[in-house]
Amino acid sequence: MAVRRAGVLVHLTSLPGGVVGKAAHDLVDLLADVGVTVWQVLPLVPPKVPGGSPYSATSAMAGNPALIDRSVAPPTQSGPAYDAWLARQADWLEPFLEFTALRTLRDDAPWTTWEPGLRDRDPRRVGEALADVPDLVAALRSDQWTFAEQWRQLREHAERRGVLVFGDLPIFVGHDSADVWSERRLFLLDRTGRPTSVTGVPPDYFAADGQRWDNPHYDWDAMAADGYAWWRRRITRQRELFDLVRIDHFRGFEAAWHVPTDAPTARDGWWVRGPGAAVVDALVDAAGPGTLVAEDLGVITPEVEALRVGAGLPGMKVLQFAFDGSTDNPHLPAQTGEWSVVYTGTHDNDTTLGWWAGLDEGTRDAVRRLLPDPDEPMPWALVRLALASRARLAVVPAQDLLSLGSGARMNTPGLEAGAWAWQAAPGALSAEVLQRYGALVAAYDRVPAS
Repeated sequence: MAVRRAGVLVHLTSLPGGVVGKAAHDLVDLLADVGVTVWQVLPLVPPKVPGGSPYSATSAMAGNPALIDRSVAPPTQSGPAYDAWLARQADWLEPFLEFTALRTLRDDAPWTTWEPGLRDRDPRRVGEALADVPDLVAALRSDQWTFAEQWRQLREHAERRGVLVFGDLPIFVGHDSADVWSERRLFLLDRTGRPTSVTGVPPDYFAADGQRWDNPHYDWDAMAADGYAWWRRRITRQRELFDLVRIDHFRGFEAAWHVPTDAPTARDGWWVRGPGAAVVDALVDAAGPGTLVAEDLGVITPEVEALRVGAGLPGMKVLQFAFDGSTDNPHLPAQTGEWSVVYTGTHDNDTTLGWWAGLDEGTRDAVRRLLPDPDEPMPWALVRLALASRARLAVVPAQDLLSLGSGARMNTPGLEAGAWAWQAAPGALSAEVLQRYGALVAAYDRVPAS
């Protein structure tokens, strides 16, 4: 982020067809044609349930097979490129294939319910269990290769057009995942593999009872023993996929909220200090400078801020959070520094039209006083405010560019029903819509020199 840029937040599943196909390539061209040079997506990992949250996945490293464009022929399953890819990805690919095949054979039952030999990943027992299903393992491997090749082609197209792809890395991983099953020593689990406490956040803007995420916590001492090698591998994998990577819940590196496994909500948790700079420095070293962004929303303490600043990572500013009446609200435009990423809203927020509809008139007046053009209708007035900010990068969700209401919301934290399903209608993200956005991008000096 060496220069001012503008981007669009729209996940692959929100494009017509919802795959790494023509609509994705077309979006890259539409963005490039109007000077929008960042495309932000959500995690590309396989969700625990089809169509479910990409923040609750069966692997932190694998690609989601549901994103494969099945209308095109798969790549050749042999040759130097294939062999090199297998060798490069072996550390996560083989455990993922084993885990997914075993889980499939057991009707997706959690791995902690498997017989002890499989639960504990005894090589002999795993080999016996998979010996009769070589075709299943081969199909899973083929899907990962196909996804990798289709994504590589899209990335190369974006690179040719000057568009950076901005990905998302959830700080925690799902308990029922290949990562936890194959690397139990790195997590706080009991002898049967169950978490001793689970992740979440205390009550906040999004949820009065907090949020209980149910991921296992890391055993930071075990991770420190080998120099955070697992984290280095994970961020290296993300940098293979993306030009920029947002670290979701960055504050968890400084301290994480531990929730008792038997607690009905996240209210009854406690903070536990994390490794801080030790792990963050390892991530920056592996990823390369200028490639990471810290999601620093929620309960942010001076210690968390010092960790982010010390690592040289830009943080996030969300305009929908700015108008609580506090003059020192960090999301206000006056508080937004250059080394930031500003949003009208994120995938967890309501659309700007939905947000605006829910405001009282006093808050609306406070918003209008800060708008470049108080008479400009929403959501474009907030889009303009984001682009006018000092933040190096401004990102606008596609729903705001399309002037959509709450029915197009991508996710409501704490609610499982109805999330992750929004998809733009064919042709909705048109040249006309992007040209309107592009004109503002140019007006606020966010088109990098060729």
